[in-house]
Amino acid sequence: MTDYLVVGSGLFGATFAYEAAKRGNHVEVIEKRDHIAGNIYTKEVEGIQVHQYGAHIFHTKMKDIWEYVQQFAEFNNYINSPIANYNGEIYNLPFNMNTFSKLWGVQTPAEAQAKIEEQKRNANVPEKPTNLEEQALSLVGTDIYEKLIKGYTEKQWGRKAVDLPSFIIIRRIPVRFIYDNNYFSDPYQGIPKGGYTQIVEKMLASDLIDVKLNTDFFAHKDRYLNSGKRIIFTGMIDQFFDYALGELEYRSLRFETELKDVDNYQGNAVVNYTDAETPFTRVIEHKHFEFGKGNKGKTVITHEYPKDWHRGDEPYYPVDNKQNRSLYKQYTDLAAQEADNVVFGGRLGQYRYYNMDQTIMSALRLVKTEFGE
Repeated sequence: MTDYLVVGSGLFGATFAYEAAKRGNHVEVIEKRDHIAGNIYTKEVEGIQVHQYGAHIFHTKMKDIWEYVQQFAEFNNYINSPIANYNGEIYNLPFNMNTFSKLWGVQTPAEAQAKIEEQKRNANVPEKPTNLEEQALSLVGTDIYEKLIKGYTEKQWGRKAVDLPSFIIIRRIPVRFIYDNNYFSDPYQGIPKGGYTQIVEKMLASDLIDVKLNTDFFAHKDRYLNSGKRIIFTGMIDQFFDYALGELEYRSLRFETELKDVDNYQGNAVVNYTDAETPFTRVIEHKHFEFGKGNKGKTVITHEYPKDWHRGDEPYYPVDNKQNRSLYKQYTDLAAQEADNVVFGGRLGQYRYYNMDQTIMSALRLVKTEFGE
């Protein structure tokens, strides 16, 4: 049996710790925050499960991952159907016939397709788009891009659309010529009844797992590295090496959460603000994730503000471009040379934009590698 040190109690670290302990290994989990569960942490306020670090909707195409997570919580049948607010105009997301009808007054898929094709032709986009703006215009035309993509995306990434790579948008423009407001096409989707924190609590409940909160790996890095334990590190890979090769880029977020003395503030769990002038990208009303469950006359909302990342800020997602991919590859080469007893995992350790199901899948792949299965 092996002693493991898992740095970070988010979904990747908790999944690995659970599986390692199930095989008889002792696991120490250290967490710099004062709570477990990383960014999927939820906290009950007025009977409402509040997503402390932004909206998290579990969705997957992988039946085995869906069945795996069911052992830790019962999920409701929540369907993600965000809406967009563009200067007071309300549109359905993903882009579907409800959206097109509101934009142009069209009634049939043929009319909507003709309108989009006309706008794509008039946009005069190069045959091979070189940036996000050209890519978006080539896919959906001018109106959808200007009202529902441009402002939101530039706020999210902190730079102009013409300065963003085209590949960012390819997988994230769902266009449907049906009246369907379901944002995801994944067959499995829902929110755990009672919030996400319980999932990680159950994963870490083994007698073979010791959890220490308010514990910063970097405060005692040398001691941990010399402990003889195999380390599963889910923090930033560049920070692990003291940014020796330079900083990878991340985007950070700021959340403003408040309790409102109303029963229903905005009528939907997620409202995206797609104009450039509004400083936040979205407002979350948490009670709607569980169909209005919570104390009567109370609701909790969160404004989400994207921001540049600087050392000391929480990194929420990597900035995917050629420069950062190249630098990440250099860090993985360095890890192979200098940290052979450390495995880097999760969104920050592997510098990838993982959804929750992908995080679990990645952790389970590591389990197979570690235990020769």
